[in-house]
Amino acid sequence: MDYRLVEKYNVAVPRYTSYPAVPLWDSADLNPERWMNQVVEAFEKDREISLYIHLPYCESLCTYCGCNKHITKNHLVELPYVKAVLKEWRMYTSRFPDKAILREIHLGGGTPTFFSPENLKLLIEGILAEAEVADFHSFSFEAHPFSTSDEHLETLFNLGFNRLSLGIQDFDPKILSLINRFQTAEQVEHIVNKAREIGYESINFDLIYGLPQQTEGNIRSNLKWVEALKPDRIAFYSYAHVPGVAPSQRAYDESDLPLGEEKWNLYRLGADGFLKMGYQEIGMDHFALPQDDLAKSARAHKLHRNFMGYTPHHTHLALALGASSISDVWSAFAQNEKKLKEYLHRVNTEDYPPLIKTHYHSDEDLKTRAKLLNLICHFEGEWLDERDYFDDFLKSRFRLLEEDGLLKVFPYQVKVTRKGRAFIRNVCSVLDRKLSAGELQKPTFSKAV
Repeated sequence: MDYRLVEKYNVAVPRYTSYPAVPLWDSADLNPERWMNQVVEAFEKDREISLYIHLPYCESLCTYCGCNKHITKNHLVELPYVKAVLKEWRMYTSRFPDKAILREIHLGGGTPTFFSPENLKLLIEGILAEAEVADFHSFSFEAHPFSTSDEHLETLFNLGFNRLSLGIQDFDPKILSLINRFQTAEQVEHIVNKAREIGYESINFDLIYGLPQQTEGNIRSNLKWVEALKPDRIAFYSYAHVPGVAPSQRAYDESDLPLGEEKWNLYRLGADGFLKMGYQEIGMDHFALPQDDLAKSARAHKLHRNFMGYTPHHTHLALALGASSISDVWSAFAQNEKKLKEYLHRVNTEDYPPLIKTHYHSDEDLKTRAKLLNLICHFEGEWLDERDYFDDFLKSRFRLLEEDGLLKVFPYQVKVTRKGRAFIRNVCSVLDRKLSAGELQKPTFSKAV
Protein backbone atom coordinates (compact mmCIF):
# COMPACT_ATOMS: atom_id res chain seq x y z
CA MET A 1 0.00 0.00 0.00
CA ASP A 2 1.32 3.43 -1.00
CA TYR A 3 1.17 5.44 2.22
CA ARG A 4 0.38 8.56 0.17
CA LEU A 5 -3.11 7.08 -0.29
CA VAL A 6 -3.55 6.85 3.47
CA GLU A 7 -2.63 10.50 3.84
CA LYS A 8 -4.94 11.49 0.98
CA TYR A 9 -8.03 9.62 2.17
CA ASN A 10 -7.65 10.03 5.94
CA VAL A 11 -10.41 12.62 6.15
CA ALA A 12 -13.54 12.91 8.29
CA VAL A 13 -16.42 10.96 6.72
CA PRO A 14 -19.50 9.18 8.11
CA ARG A 15 -19.38 5.50 9.05
CA TYR A 16 -22.62 5.02 7.05
CA THR A 17 -24.40 3.13 9.80
CA SER A 18 -27.31 4.99 8.26
CA TYR A 19 -27.96 7.12 5.24
CA PRO A 20 -28.27 10.00 5.70
CA ALA A 21 -25.83 10.11 8.63
CA VAL A 22 -27.62 11.11 11.85
CA PRO A 23 -26.26 14.71 11.95
CA LEU A 24 -27.67 15.24 8.45
CA TRP A 25 -31.23 14.10 9.15
CA ASP A 26 -34.11 16.40 8.27
CA SER A 27 -35.79 16.50 11.69
CA ALA A 28 -38.41 19.14 11.01
CA ASP A 29 -41.34 16.72 11.37
CA LEU A 30 -41.45 15.19 14.86
CA ASN A 31 -45.08 14.03 14.66
CA PRO A 32 -45.21 10.82 16.77
CA GLU A 33 -48.42 9.63 15.13
CA ARG A 34 -46.83 9.82 11.70
CA TRP A 35 -43.92 7.74 13.01
CA MET A 36 -46.23 5.12 14.53
CA ASN A 37 -48.12 4.84 11.26
CA GLN A 38 -44.82 4.17 9.45
CA VAL A 39 -43.98 1.47 11.99
CA VAL A 40 -47.32 -0.27 11.54
CA GLU A 41 -47.01 -0.04 7.74
CA ALA A 42 -43.60 -1.73 7.90
CA PHE A 43 -44.94 -4.39 10.28
CA GLU A 44 -47.82 -5.18 7.94
CA LYS A 45 -45.32 -5.95 5.17
CA ASP A 46 -43.57 -8.52 7.36
CA ARG A 47 -44.23 -9.60 10.95
CA GLU A 48 -40.59 -10.63 11.38
CA ILE A 49 -38.73 -7.80 13.08
CA SER A 50 -35.35 -6.98 14.59
CA LEU A 51 -35.19 -5.48 18.07
CA TYR A 52 -32.37 -3.47 19.61
CA ILE A 53 -32.46 -2.66 23.33
CA HIS A 54 -30.06 -0.04 24.69
CA LEU A 55 -28.93 -0.67 28.27
CA PRO A 56 -26.86 2.44 29.07
CA TYR A 57 -25.44 1.81 32.53
CA CYS A 58 -21.75 1.20 33.30
CA GLU A 59 -20.01 0.96 36.67
CA SER A 60 -16.91 2.81 35.42
CA LEU A 61 -16.04 5.06 32.49
CA CYS A 62 -13.89 3.61 29.71
CA THR A 63 -12.25 6.80 28.53
CA TYR A 64 -12.04 5.82 24.84
CA CYS A 65 -15.81 5.29 24.60
CA GLY A 66 -18.06 7.57 22.57
CA CYS A 67 -21.30 5.65 23.22
CA ASN A 68 -24.32 6.92 25.11
CA LYS A 69 -23.82 5.71 28.69
CA HIS A 70 -24.54 6.55 32.32
CA ILE A 71 -21.92 5.82 34.99
CA THR A 72 -23.14 4.56 38.36
CA LYS A 73 -22.52 1.84 40.91
CA ASN A 74 -26.14 2.08 42.12
CA HIS A 75 -27.86 -1.04 40.84
CA LEU A 76 -31.22 0.13 42.11
CA VAL A 77 -31.51 1.89 38.73
CA GLU A 78 -31.95 -1.44 36.94
CA LEU A 79 -35.57 -2.25 37.67
CA PRO A 80 -37.07 1.19 36.84
CA TYR A 81 -35.21 1.14 33.53
CA VAL A 82 -36.40 -2.39 32.68
CA LYS A 83 -39.99 -1.35 33.41
CA ALA A 84 -39.62 1.74 31.20
CA VAL A 85 -38.27 -0.29 28.28
CA LEU A 86 -41.13 -2.77 28.58
CA LYS A 87 -43.64 0.10 28.65
CA GLU A 88 -42.08 1.51 25.49
CA TRP A 89 -42.25 -1.94 23.87
CA ARG A 90 -45.99 -2.13 24.64
CA MET A 91 -46.50 1.27 22.99
CA TYR A 92 -45.52 -0.45 19.76
CA THR A 93 -47.04 -3.90 20.22
CA SER A 94 -50.43 -2.40 21.15
CA ARG A 95 -50.55 -0.98 17.61
CA PHE A 96 -49.66 -4.21 15.83
CA PRO A 97 -52.56 -6.20 14.32
CA ASP A 98 -50.80 -9.46 15.27
CA LYS A 99 -47.86 -10.65 17.36
CA ALA A 100 -44.44 -9.72 16.10
CA ILE A 101 -42.03 -12.52 15.19
CA LEU A 102 -38.59 -11.77 16.59
CA ARG A 103 -35.84 -12.57 14.13
CA GLU A 104 -33.16 -10.64 16.01
CA ILE A 105 -32.64 -9.21 19.48
CA HIS A 106 -29.48 -7.35 20.39
CA LEU A 107 -28.74 -5.98 23.86
CA GLY A 108 -26.29 -3.10 23.54
CA GLY A 109 -24.85 -0.50 25.83
CA GLY A 110 -23.45 0.80 27.99
CA THR A 111 -22.86 -2.53 29.63
CA PRO A 112 -25.77 -4.98 29.37
CA THR A 113 -24.08 -7.23 31.93
CA PHE A 114 -24.27 -4.32 34.42
CA PHE A 115 -27.82 -5.66 34.88
CA SER A 116 -28.31 -8.66 37.13
CA PRO A 117 -29.32 -11.97 35.51
CA GLU A 118 -32.67 -11.67 37.33
CA ASN A 119 -33.45 -8.26 35.81
CA LEU A 120 -32.30 -9.34 32.36
CA LYS A 121 -34.64 -12.31 32.69
CA LEU A 122 -37.49 -9.97 33.65
CA LEU A 123 -36.72 -7.78 30.63
CA ILE A 124 -36.53 -10.57 28.06
CA GLU A 125 -39.53 -12.47 29.41
CA GLY A 126 -41.50 -9.21 29.17
CA ILE A 127 -40.40 -8.76 25.56
CA LEU A 128 -41.20 -12.36 24.62
CA ALA A 129 -44.64 -12.19 26.24
CA GLU A 130 -45.66 -9.80 23.46
CA ALA A 131 -44.08 -11.69 20.56
CA GLU A 132 -43.21 -15.00 18.95
CA VAL A 133 -39.70 -16.20 18.17
CA ALA A 134 -38.59 -17.08 14.65
CA ASP A 135 -37.40 -20.68 14.18
CA PHE A 136 -34.05 -19.37 12.95
CA HIS A 137 -33.22 -16.39 15.11
CA SER A 138 -30.19 -14.46 16.29
CA PHE A 139 -30.34 -13.18 19.87
CA SER A 140 -27.11 -11.53 21.00
CA PHE A 141 -25.75 -9.37 23.78
CA GLU A 142 -22.68 -7.28 24.44
CA ALA A 143 -20.67 -8.40 27.47
CA HIS A 144 -17.93 -6.83 29.55
CA PRO A 145 -15.54 -9.63 30.58
CA PHE A 146 -15.18 -8.09 34.05
CA SER A 147 -18.91 -8.15 34.87
CA THR A 148 -20.14 -11.21 32.97
CA SER A 149 -20.89 -14.17 35.23
CA ASP A 150 -21.67 -17.79 34.42
CA GLU A 151 -25.20 -17.00 35.57
CA HIS A 152 -25.49 -14.23 32.95
CA LEU A 153 -24.46 -16.70 30.25
CA GLU A 154 -26.81 -19.44 31.43
CA THR A 155 -29.80 -17.16 32.02
CA LEU A 156 -29.64 -15.52 28.60
CA PHE A 157 -28.96 -18.81 26.82
CA ASN A 158 -32.08 -20.31 28.42
CA LEU A 159 -34.05 -17.31 27.10
CA GLY A 160 -32.97 -18.05 23.53
CA PHE A 161 -29.72 -16.09 23.20
CA ASN A 162 -27.22 -17.81 20.94
CA ARG A 163 -24.62 -15.11 20.24
CA LEU A 164 -22.20 -13.29 22.51
CA SER A 165 -20.11 -10.20 21.75
CA LEU A 166 -17.19 -9.59 24.10
CA GLY A 167 -15.86 -6.06 24.47
CA ILE A 168 -12.13 -6.71 24.76
CA GLN A 169 -10.46 -3.81 22.87
CA ASP A 170 -6.94 -5.02 23.80
CA PHE A 171 -5.49 -7.80 25.94
CA ASP A 172 -2.59 -5.77 27.37
CA PRO A 173 -3.12 -4.68 31.03
CA LYS A 174 -1.15 -1.45 30.45
CA ILE A 175 -3.34 -0.39 27.52
CA LEU A 176 -6.48 -1.31 29.44
CA SER A 177 -5.33 0.74 32.42
CA LEU A 178 -4.76 3.76 30.18
CA ILE A 179 -8.36 3.60 28.95
CA ASN A 180 -9.70 2.85 32.45
CA ARG A 181 -10.95 -0.62 31.55
CA PHE A 182 -10.36 -3.48 33.94
CA GLN A 183 -10.46 -7.11 32.87
CA THR A 184 -7.98 -9.94 32.44
CA ALA A 185 -7.17 -12.28 29.58
CA GLU A 186 -8.05 -15.13 31.93
CA GLN A 187 -11.56 -13.72 32.38
CA VAL A 188 -11.99 -13.55 28.60
CA GLU A 189 -10.76 -17.12 28.23
CA HIS A 190 -13.13 -18.38 30.92
CA ILE A 191 -16.16 -16.67 29.34
CA VAL A 192 -15.34 -18.03 25.88
CA ASN A 193 -14.92 -21.57 27.18
CA LYS A 194 -18.03 -21.39 29.37
CA ALA A 195 -20.17 -19.95 26.56
CA ARG A 196 -19.14 -22.74 24.23
CA GLU A 197 -19.79 -25.33 26.91
CA ILE A 198 -23.31 -23.92 27.43
CA GLY A 199 -24.04 -23.97 23.70
CA TYR A 200 -23.59 -20.48 22.26
CA GLU A 201 -23.29 -20.73 18.48
CA SER A 202 -21.22 -17.62 17.78
CA ILE A 203 -18.78 -15.52 19.80
CA ASN A 204 -17.53 -12.11 18.67
CA PHE A 205 -14.48 -10.18 19.86
CA ASP A 206 -14.46 -6.38 19.71
CA LEU A 207 -10.87 -5.18 19.26
CA ILE A 208 -9.59 -1.65 18.65
CA TYR A 209 -6.47 -0.42 16.88
CA GLY A 210 -5.04 3.05 17.48
CA LEU A 211 -5.50 3.11 21.27
CA PRO A 212 -3.14 5.21 23.43
CA GLN A 213 0.44 3.85 23.43
CA GLN A 214 -0.64 0.80 21.42
CA THR A 215 2.19 -0.72 19.37
CA GLU A 216 2.66 -3.45 16.79
CA GLY A 217 3.73 -5.66 19.69
CA ASN A 218 0.28 -5.23 21.23
CA ILE A 219 -1.40 -6.19 17.96
CA ARG A 220 0.77 -9.30 17.66
CA SER A 221 -0.13 -10.28 21.21
CA ASN A 222 -3.83 -9.77 20.45
CA LEU A 223 -3.46 -11.96 17.37
CA LYS A 224 -2.00 -14.75 19.53
CA TRP A 225 -5.03 -14.60 21.83
CA VAL A 226 -7.36 -14.64 18.82
CA GLU A 227 -5.56 -17.69 17.43
CA ALA A 228 -5.81 -19.45 20.81
CA LEU A 229 -9.50 -18.68 21.49
CA LYS A 230 -10.70 -18.58 17.84
CA PRO A 231 -13.80 -16.37 18.12
CA ASP A 232 -16.28 -16.88 15.30
CA ARG A 233 -16.34 -13.16 14.49
CA ILE A 234 -14.10 -10.16 15.03
CA ALA A 235 -14.97 -6.48 14.89
CA PHE A 236 -11.68 -4.60 14.39
CA TYR A 237 -12.46 -0.94 14.95
CA SER A 238 -10.35 2.16 14.48
CA TYR A 239 -10.10 4.27 17.62
CA ALA A 240 -11.87 7.54 16.81
CA HIS A 241 -10.36 10.44 18.74
CA VAL A 242 -13.21 12.97 18.99
CA PRO A 243 -12.82 14.63 22.41
CA GLY A 244 -15.29 17.31 21.38
CA VAL A 245 -17.96 14.61 21.20
CA ALA A 246 -16.59 12.31 23.93
CA PRO A 247 -14.98 14.54 26.61
CA SER A 248 -13.59 11.51 28.49
CA GLN A 249 -11.06 11.17 25.66
CA ARG A 250 -9.31 14.25 27.02
CA ALA A 251 -7.65 11.84 29.47
CA TYR A 252 -4.96 11.62 26.77
CA ASP A 253 -4.05 13.66 23.73
CA GLU A 254 -2.68 13.01 20.27
CA SER A 255 0.87 12.69 21.58
CA ASP A 256 -0.25 9.44 23.26
CA LEU A 257 -1.82 8.05 20.09
CA PRO A 258 -0.39 6.12 17.15
CA LEU A 259 -1.27 8.30 14.19
CA GLY A 260 -0.83 8.37 10.43
CA GLU A 261 1.43 5.65 9.06
CA GLU A 262 1.98 4.20 12.53
CA LYS A 263 -1.75 3.65 13.03
CA TRP A 264 -2.16 2.35 9.49
CA ASN A 265 0.50 -0.27 10.15
CA LEU A 266 -1.45 -1.45 13.21
CA TYR A 267 -4.53 -1.93 11.05
CA ARG A 268 -2.69 -3.81 8.32
CA LEU A 269 -0.91 -6.04 10.82
CA GLY A 270 -4.18 -6.99 12.48
CA ALA A 271 -6.24 -7.40 9.31
CA ASP A 272 -3.55 -9.46 7.57
CA GLY A 273 -3.22 -11.61 10.69
CA PHE A 274 -6.94 -12.41 10.73
CA LEU A 275 -6.89 -13.33 7.05
CA LYS A 276 -3.89 -15.63 7.54
CA MET A 277 -5.83 -17.43 10.31
CA GLY A 278 -8.62 -18.18 7.84
CA TYR A 279 -11.07 -15.39 8.66
CA GLN A 280 -13.10 -13.90 5.83
CA GLU A 281 -13.26 -10.12 5.51
CA ILE A 282 -16.86 -8.95 5.97
CA GLY A 283 -17.71 -5.45 4.83
CA MET A 284 -16.06 -2.72 6.87
CA ASP A 285 -14.06 -3.59 10.03
CA HIS A 286 -15.42 -7.13 10.37
CA PHE A 287 -14.03 -10.63 9.95
CA ALA A 288 -15.71 -14.02 10.34
CA LEU A 289 -14.79 -17.68 10.08
CA PRO A 290 -16.08 -19.25 6.84
CA GLN A 291 -18.66 -21.42 8.64
CA ASP A 292 -20.19 -18.48 10.55
CA ASP A 293 -23.60 -17.23 9.39
CA LEU A 294 -22.16 -13.79 8.67
CA ALA A 295 -19.60 -15.23 6.25
CA LYS A 296 -22.20 -17.50 4.65
CA SER A 297 -24.56 -14.56 4.06
CA ALA A 298 -21.72 -12.50 2.58
CA ARG A 299 -20.87 -15.27 0.11
CA ALA A 300 -24.56 -15.62 -0.79
CA HIS A 301 -24.79 -11.86 -1.35
CA LYS A 302 -27.42 -11.57 1.40
CA LEU A 303 -25.46 -9.58 3.97
CA HIS A 304 -27.28 -6.60 5.47
CA ARG A 305 -26.24 -3.76 7.75
CA ASN A 306 -28.38 -1.85 10.22
CA PHE A 307 -27.88 0.09 13.44
CA MET A 308 -26.93 -3.18 15.17
CA GLY A 309 -24.14 -3.83 12.69
CA TYR A 310 -23.72 -6.47 9.98
CA THR A 311 -26.38 -9.16 10.00
CA PRO A 312 -27.51 -12.12 7.87
CA HIS A 313 -31.11 -10.94 8.32
CA HIS A 314 -32.89 -8.06 6.61
CA THR A 315 -36.18 -7.13 8.24
CA HIS A 316 -38.45 -4.29 7.12
CA LEU A 317 -38.75 -3.17 10.72
CA ALA A 318 -35.82 -2.75 13.12
CA LEU A 319 -37.24 -1.32 16.32
CA ALA A 320 -35.04 0.16 19.02
CA LEU A 321 -35.96 0.61 22.68
CA GLY A 322 -34.24 2.58 25.41
CA ALA A 323 -32.46 5.90 25.76
CA SER A 324 -30.77 7.24 22.57
CA SER A 325 -31.65 4.15 20.50
CA ILE A 326 -32.50 4.50 16.80
CA SER A 327 -35.29 2.67 14.97
CA ASP A 328 -35.44 1.94 11.24
CA VAL A 329 -38.56 1.26 9.16
CA TRP A 330 -36.57 1.50 5.90
CA SER A 331 -38.61 4.52 4.79
CA ALA A 332 -37.75 6.48 7.94
CA PHE A 333 -35.52 6.66 11.04
CA ALA A 334 -36.35 7.82 14.56
CA GLN A 335 -34.13 8.39 17.58
CA ASN A 336 -35.19 8.26 21.22
CA GLU A 337 -34.46 10.82 23.89
CA LYS A 338 -30.74 10.67 24.78
CA LYS A 339 -30.84 12.02 28.33
CA LEU A 340 -31.57 9.14 30.66
CA LYS A 341 -33.61 11.07 33.23
CA GLU A 342 -35.71 12.64 30.49
CA TYR A 343 -36.18 9.28 28.75
CA LEU A 344 -37.56 7.70 31.92
CA HIS A 345 -39.83 10.66 32.60
CA ARG A 346 -41.27 10.76 29.10
CA VAL A 347 -41.89 7.00 28.85
CA ASN A 348 -43.72 7.05 32.16
CA THR A 349 -45.85 10.12 31.40
CA GLU A 350 -46.50 10.06 27.63
CA ASP A 351 -48.41 7.76 25.28
CA TYR A 352 -45.84 7.72 22.48
CA PRO A 353 -42.19 6.64 22.29
CA PRO A 354 -39.97 9.54 23.51
CA LEU A 355 -38.61 10.64 20.14
CA ILE A 356 -36.23 13.58 19.71
CA LYS A 357 -35.34 13.23 16.05
CA THR A 358 -36.79 11.66 12.89
CA HIS A 359 -35.92 11.48 9.23
CA TYR A 360 -38.36 10.52 6.47
CA HIS A 361 -36.60 9.40 3.31
CA SER A 362 -37.15 10.99 -0.06
CA ASP A 363 -37.10 8.78 -3.15
CA GLU A 364 -33.55 10.01 -3.75
CA ASP A 365 -32.56 9.02 -0.19
CA LEU A 366 -33.91 5.49 -0.65
CA LYS A 367 -32.07 4.98 -3.94
CA THR A 368 -28.82 6.24 -2.44
CA ARG A 369 -29.28 4.15 0.70
CA ALA A 370 -29.70 0.96 -1.32
CA LYS A 371 -26.54 1.68 -3.29
CA LEU A 372 -24.52 2.48 -0.18
CA LEU A 373 -25.62 -0.80 1.39
CA ASN A 374 -24.40 -2.69 -1.68
CA LEU A 375 -21.04 -0.98 -1.43
CA ILE A 376 -20.55 -1.37 2.30
CA CYS A 377 -21.81 -4.98 2.38
CA HIS A 378 -20.65 -6.39 -0.96
CA PHE A 379 -18.02 -3.94 -2.23
CA GLU A 380 -19.86 -3.39 -5.50
CA GLY A 381 -22.82 -1.61 -7.03
CA GLU A 382 -24.87 -2.16 -10.15
CA TRP A 383 -26.95 0.74 -11.40
CA LEU A 384 -29.00 0.67 -14.57
CA ASP A 385 -30.15 4.29 -14.50
CA GLU A 386 -27.24 6.06 -16.16
CA ARG A 387 -28.93 9.47 -15.99
CA ASP A 388 -29.28 9.38 -12.21
CA TYR A 389 -26.17 7.56 -11.07
CA PHE A 390 -23.46 8.15 -13.61
CA ASP A 391 -23.83 11.85 -14.21
CA ASP A 392 -20.73 13.94 -14.77
CA PHE A 393 -20.37 14.71 -11.05
CA LEU A 394 -20.22 11.04 -10.05
CA LYS A 395 -18.19 9.99 -13.07
CA SER A 396 -15.42 12.41 -12.22
CA ARG A 397 -15.27 11.36 -8.56
CA PHE A 398 -15.37 7.64 -9.36
CA ARG A 399 -12.61 8.07 -11.92
CA LEU A 400 -10.38 9.69 -9.31
CA LEU A 401 -10.85 6.68 -7.05
CA GLU A 402 -10.14 4.39 -10.00
CA GLU A 403 -6.91 6.24 -10.79
CA ASP A 404 -5.79 5.53 -7.21
CA GLY A 405 -6.59 1.84 -7.61
CA LEU A 406 -9.53 1.82 -5.17
CA LEU A 407 -12.26 1.08 -7.74
CA LYS A 408 -12.93 -0.54 -11.08
CA VAL A 409 -15.52 1.42 -13.01
CA PHE A 410 -17.65 -0.29 -15.66
CA PRO A 411 -20.45 1.23 -17.78
CA TYR A 412 -23.16 0.41 -15.22
CA GLN A 413 -21.21 -1.00 -12.32
CA VAL A 414 -18.44 -0.24 -9.87
CA LYS A 415 -16.39 -2.78 -7.93
CA VAL A 416 -14.19 -1.94 -4.96
CA THR A 417 -10.70 -3.39 -5.31
CA ARG A 418 -8.85 -5.26 -2.57
CA LYS A 419 -6.86 -2.10 -1.90
CA GLY A 420 -10.03 -0.01 -1.85
CA ARG A 421 -11.76 -2.03 0.87
CA ALA A 422 -9.75 -0.23 3.54
CA PHE A 423 -11.18 3.05 2.21
CA ILE A 424 -14.81 1.95 1.81
CA ARG A 425 -16.09 4.96 3.78
CA ASN A 426 -14.40 7.27 1.28
CA VAL A 427 -15.92 5.31 -1.61
CA CYS A 428 -19.39 5.59 -0.06
CA SER A 429 -18.97 9.32 0.49
CA VAL A 430 -18.88 9.81 -3.29
CA LEU A 431 -22.59 8.99 -3.38
CA ASP A 432 -23.42 11.15 -0.36
CA ARG A 433 -24.90 14.24 -1.95
CA LYS A 434 -26.02 15.55 1.43
CA LEU A 435 -22.47 15.51 2.67
CA SER A 436 -21.09 17.03 -0.52
CA ALA A 437 -23.77 19.73 -0.43
CA GLY A 438 -22.30 20.89 2.87
CA GLU A 439 -25.51 20.56 4.83
CA LEU A 440 -23.54 20.14 8.03
CA GLN A 441 -21.36 23.14 8.88
CA LYS A 442 -19.29 21.43 11.58
CA PRO A 443 -19.03 17.70 10.88
CA THR A 444 -18.54 15.43 13.89
CA PHE A 445 -17.38 12.44 11.88
CA SER A 446 -14.22 10.52 12.66
CA LYS A 447 -11.36 10.17 10.19
CA ALA A 448 -11.44 7.23 7.80
CA VAL A 449 -8.15 5.71 8.98
